[in-house]
Parts: sequence; C-alpha cells; structure tokens
Amino acid sequence: MSARAAARPGGRSARVQQSVHQAVRDLEAELGRDALTVPLIAARAGVTPSTVYRRWGDLRELLSDVAVERLRPDTAPADHGSLRADLAAWAEQFAEEMSSPAGRTYIRDALLGDPEQGNAARCSDYAAEQLKDIGVRAAGRGEAVPDVETLLDVVVSPLMYRILFRPSDLSATYTDHLVEAALGRTPTIPRTKS
Repeated sequence: MSARAAARPGGRSARVQQSVHQAVRDLEAELGRDALTVPLIAARAGVTPSTVYRRWGDLRELLSDVAVERLRPDTAPADHGSLRADLAAWAEQFAEEMSSPAGRTYIRDALLGDPEQGNAARCSDYAAEQLKDIGVRAAGRGEAVPDVETLLDVVVSPLMYRILFRPSDLSATYTDHLVEAALGRTPTIPRTKS
C-alpha cells in the first residue's frame, strides 16, 4: 500500500477506503475486471476520481490494496489437536485458497501495484501470524515447534512458487510432504509431475 493510503486509518478515510473497496468488488463481479476504471469505481463509491488518485495513485495501486485486504485471513487457524495436524490442515487450505483463480489474481495484484513491496510484506505477515498462532498453541501442548521463519521457508515459499508458476500439483500429498520436511521428518521434498 502506498504511503498515501496508509496516512489516516480512521474516520472519513476508513469510510472512503471501505466504499471504494466495495465498489471495486461489486463492479468486478458485475462487469468483469477489464471494465474497471478509476472514474467508474469512484462514481460507484460516491467519491471523486481525484480522491481515488490522491489516496491510491492509480488503478493498479488500488487493486493492490483491495487484493491485500482480500488475502487477509478471516479466522484463526483451526485446532486439530497437534502441530502436525494443524500445519497440514493450514497448508492444504492455504494452497487451495491461494491457487484458486481469484487467489492467484489477488497475489499478482498485491505485488504488481506496490513497487515498494509493502503489500508483499503485509501478505507475508498474514501467513507468519497464522503460523505463529499454530506454534504458540502447539508449544502450549508441550510440542517442539520450528521457528516461524523455517515454516515460511519450508512450507509457504515452495507453495507460493508452485501457486504462481507450477500449479499443476498442489495436492494434499504435496502439502503434507512440505509439513513433514518442516518438522524434520523427511530430508527432501518429493518430485512432482510437471
């Protein structure tokens, strides 16, 4: 998100952001992504185009901001009783959601509209927070827990690579192998078909 979009988080600024984000979602559903323009979005949101340009800079930055909000998890990770089960369920759900056509579009929008990479950091933080929650819960049960950076490197990074560049095999078997590798139970990740 640009510094302009982050300047005033409450009051009128929050209402403008909410109405503009909703306009983007509604218009995309009604007309399709290719029909989106700043004037059209502004009219639907009840603001002037200059308000949108001042806050987001351009359409790409606006779509990036909307994407980051759409990528934010709605709920805490589910408790399945063990670190391994929690990580496996989380990784499978993450892969499923992010590899959907909408998920891949949001990932690309989040990255393309943010040359300073602040949105990439926010998206990474979402995953890190979820993994931290899983780890804290597991540590409370007395389980040994890899650090969050290890989980990001061994589970999330390969998933993101496959989601964006090689989405042909994102099965539960693949995500399970990543989790096993992160927990130190397998030395390598199996090769998948191209």
